[in-house]
Amino acid sequence: MEDLGFLSVLIPLFIIIMAIITKDVVVSLLSGIFLGELLLHNLNPFIAMIELLEGIVRLFSEGWITKTLIFALLVGAIIKLISRSGGVEGFVFYLSAKQQAVDSPKGALFLAYVLGIVIFIESSITALVAGTVARPLCDKNAVSRAKLAFVCDSTSAPICSLIPFNAWGALLLGLILAEIERNVIGGNNMSLLIDSILFNFYSLIILVIVFLVIFFDINIGSMRDAKVYKFEEEVSIKREYKSPLLMVLPILFLIILVPISLYYTGLEPYGLVNFEHKTMQETLITVRDIMMNGSGSTSVFYAVIGSLFFTYIYYILTGNMKHKVYFSTLYEGISDMIPIVVILILAFFIGDIIQNLGTAKYIATEVKAASLPLYLLPLLIFWVAGLTAFSTGTSWGTFSIMMPIALGLAGTLDLNIALMIGAVISGGIFGDHVSPISDTTIISSMAAGCDHIEHVRTQIPYALIGAFFASLCYLFFGYLN
Repeated sequence: MEDLGFLSVLIPLFIIIMAIITKDVVVSLLSGIFLGELLLHNLNPFIAMIELLEGIVRLFSEGWITKTLIFALLVGAIIKLISRSGGVEGFVFYLSAKQQAVDSPKGALFLAYVLGIVIFIESSITALVAGTVARPLCDKNAVSRAKLAFVCDSTSAPICSLIPFNAWGALLLGLILAEIERNVIGGNNMSLLIDSILFNFYSLIILVIVFLVIFFDINIGSMRDAKVYKFEEEVSIKREYKSPLLMVLPILFLIILVPISLYYTGLEPYGLVNFEHKTMQETLITVRDIMMNGSGSTSVFYAVIGSLFFTYIYYILTGNMKHKVYFSTLYEGISDMIPIVVILILAFFIGDIIQNLGTAKYIATEVKAASLPLYLLPLLIFWVAGLTAFSTGTSWGTFSIMMPIALGLAGTLDLNIALMIGAVISGGIFGDHVSPISDTTIISSMAAGCDHIEHVRTQIPYALIGAFFASLCYLFFGYLN
């Protein structure tokens, strides 16, 4: 088809504007897909609607898409099973059992910080657990709940975005794999996502900032005047807690299975490898090359099914769950992930539309024509993603909109792919962090028992400091790469 020029940029702009107005990512993506099909089919609404419906069906003919969607659904099942097993509560009790160690202002906040980091299975669970456990200790030690909410909010989404083995990882792996399958970029989606962790600057920096704020008791702006609540002794109810291993072992099993599966799926072109006469260095290089050749979608698919099988045997043998309870919980977890799967399906579709319209190629051509320094692009992607997430209140919706554009630019202009992935993730987390309509921001306020507006107001200065240093990093590494 003929070059659409500026019209090719209308689709992502339209989706962003729709998301800001409606606060509904699914409606925005669907509207963008329909508009894209209109442009691709000479403004014929009948054909555009038929192509929209048929296009969704065609997605399932791709094996990698089906595996990615099943992985996302089953990750939800694992999260729900771990939560229902009592393993999270047992793990929290294990960490907070020796209350003397945390019975101080710093100790109370550090408990919330540690919980926020180690419970990375889902951002809402992370914030809820950290806030609920640490709130009485913060009240007892005259620590403002606004500060606790800041710690909960600053560890929930950021730490989840740094871990590939949760629902966040499922979404991001799927978005990256979509661009690989379209030949927009090369590489392995798991390897690229892991490489991007070091470029997820906002998440890394805000975690450091939180640590420093706790350790040095740094209060900036309205945090100095944040309300301190009176401590009320709760009635102690003696109860039995489950073993923390109920949480730790299924997650550990999942993590271990991923590299094993990557190795297995990467073996085909190598055949049977004989390591007998290889040095340690040669062995490591060979293993690395095989794993780099592995299939990310197939590996996480195998890993999550293996982890569910292990969890079933473990929970049944230990008497933690009965067969019926296990499967009813598994189905609940799958249903919880349906909204994410819908976003993934539409994100795959919009990626196809953007590629067919030549959006990334047009932007790349205009960037070259304007002599815009390429090292500025990661910084620009970071801020556009940040503003989108701030306006919409959703980092996941932002990822689905921005990832095809960022990776399209990376592939067309030969930019560092991991750096561009990191910029999208980082910007989405930053915007989500300062947005008053973000679910994680609201949940953090609720978990800490803090006024929501007070939480947003006291958190913004710290978030802006994190964004400033992240911007410097994107400038530096953009120039370096």
